[in-house]
Amino acid sequence: MSWASRRSRKGLGKRWGIPFIFSIIALLATWMLGLTWFVSKVPARHIENRTKTDAIIVLTGGTGRLEAGLQLLADGYAKLLFVSGVARGVDVQALLKLVRRKPDDFACCIAVGYRADSTAGNAIETTQWIKKNKLSSLRLVTASYHMPRSLYEFRKVMPSIKIVPHSVFPPQFKRNGWWRWPGTARLLAIEFNKYLIAKIGIGPDMKRLWDSKP
Repeated sequence: MSWASRRSRKGLGKRWGIPFIFSIIALLATWMLGLTWFVSKVPARHIENRTKTDAIIVLTGGTGRLEAGLQLLADGYAKLLFVSGVARGVDVQALLKLVRRKPDDFACCIAVGYRADSTAGNAIETTQWIKKNKLSSLRLVTASYHMPRSLYEFRKVMPSIKIVPHSVFPPQFKRNGWWRWPGTARLLAIEFNKYLIAKIGIGPDMKRLWDSKP
């Protein structure tokens, strides 16, 4: 290869390389802005909402969710509780024992769903249960960092149902000053990516890969 040819290729590489680098920087900057926006949608503290609903919906997969749902049921915020995404072989009595509740106190008012293995699956499974029981409102119980994506998935499949969000705050999740906590920052980044994927509406196989248990 001649010296002129090598110089020509080198110049071409520079012409293509610089725009590519700037494109990557622009994409990262846009993603960071999006992440900051997403974090602003994650509840930082509990906001009291005494609105009663037809049912309480608990999404499995995190600390304190079932306990919160049962307490809401005990306090009369709804007469029914549905737990979505329960592992096969785990029944209502096993769940109550797990959170040290007497089975006789709540067993009659609780139903469980076994089919969901993702947030989108939770929404579909819950919609089927809501329609079956002819309900028109629900209180959604999940972790604070999981709430934006959960609300999006639920409102997408049940736009006519009134949804009251009820966030649970795991002690290991540090919402304030989140960028200083590697575990929290990583969790928020993953949740934001999953939220973007849900918004884009990619195929079910890829979505299942990304959107496993929250």
